Amino acid sequence: MWQSILAETAPTFWLPKGASTIAPSVDLLFNWIMWICIFFFFLVTILLVLFVVMFRHRPGVKRDVAAGHNTPLELTWTLVPSVIVVFLYYYGFREYMNMAIEPPNSYEIMATGQMWHWSFTYPNGHTDDELHVPINTPVRIVLQSQDVIHNLYIPAFRVKKDAVPGRYNRMWFEATDVGDYDVFCSAYCGTNHSTMRAKAVVQSPEEFKAWLAKALEQDNSGPPEAKGKRAYMRYGCVGCHTIDGSKLTGPSWKDLWGSTVNLTGGQTVLANEPYIIESIRVPGSKIVDGFSNVMPVLPVTDADIQNIIAFMKTISSHTSAADMPGATSAPATKPASPTTQPIGLLTSPTISY
Repeated sequence: MWQSILAETAPTFWLPKGASTIAPSVDLLFNWIMWICIFFFFLVTILLVLFVVMFRHRPGVKRDVAAGHNTPLELTWTLVPSVIVVFLYYYGFREYMNMAIEPPNSYEIMATGQMWHWSFTYPNGHTDDELHVPINTPVRIVLQSQDVIHNLYIPAFRVKKDAVPGRYNRMWFEATDVGDYDVFCSAYCGTNHSTMRAKAVVQSPEEFKAWLAKALEQDNSGPPEAKGKRAYMRYGCVGCHTIDGSKLTGPSWKDLWGSTVNLTGGQTVLANEPYIIESIRVPGSKIVDGFSNVMPVLPVTDADIQNIIAFMKTISSHTSAADMPGATSAPATKPASPTTQPIGLLTSPTISY
């Protein structure tokens, strides 16, 4: 009864409105600890002030003998805090186990953290920068990191868990209210840590199923440059590379394709297809002058890279008309028949290559 009542309460000064099945128990434990701390703070403060006034030094007043051992008082301030602590431990451990062990029928979503972006991969293969979940359905989040330690934190669901490089962590929740909720990274992960935000969208089962089917259909439709822009968002490239020419952690993609790139050490390289592929597959192989080697290795496919290149071409002034996505090259000249070519060019052993 108290859980349902607490779940329906409005947001407080301390916490946003709870929107998951475990939010009421977390809020209750938080409020218990808070009010216990407030009670003892005022009790100790009031007694301290009272004793200072009562037992202050006054001229002509004989000093009392120091108080000795008082068994009832000793038992009171030992047993009462012990009972409170044991109760809080029992309740907290019980709710911790409830939060740690997900139901066996949970819907599984893979969450990947990287500087500075969250991406979520669904069982059908679709990857999105928003976390969509069906209401009243247990959801298991499997967390991984591509670079440093991140922490997936959804305040309205009262859940948070580290995403650690080289290992997988898990957490689960069951959303109870339809709507949009904030997703943060609560572990400092670098310069743009504060921008590592996402959105959790809770939908009805029917809306979630329709959204997932439409998202997968969009993944497989559209021209290459449109798929490339979606990949730019999905893999978190937007967190480090702008498309308007401004500078972030990485160089802007605006006018990058076909340009001459200045590298550390004074070298230069043409931003063509081999350079883009190498920069994605082996990020530290060539570092652009003025930037640091902080880009992680992304789990992109060859098709994703080709789509990203197509998108780069559309936002670069260095792209020729023949190089634009969808452009057809001029028909190649038909080679001469072998019988009409000089035989000496085919058979002479003195020709060097």
